[in-house]
Amino acid sequence: MEKDVSMGLAGSLTMIFLTISVVLLLRNFYKRFNRLQNNKDEQQN
Repeated sequence: MEKDVSMGLAGSLTMIFLTISVVLLLRNFYKRFNRLQNNKDEQQN
């Protein structure tokens, strides 16, 4: 029982929005993680 489901414009826009949101969140967490690592290295020196 397979049906052809067309996502349409709303589905495409939703996927684009979700993808961009995930990329931005990962980038922010990566930058924060690097900043914490750099601060930890400076404190040890």
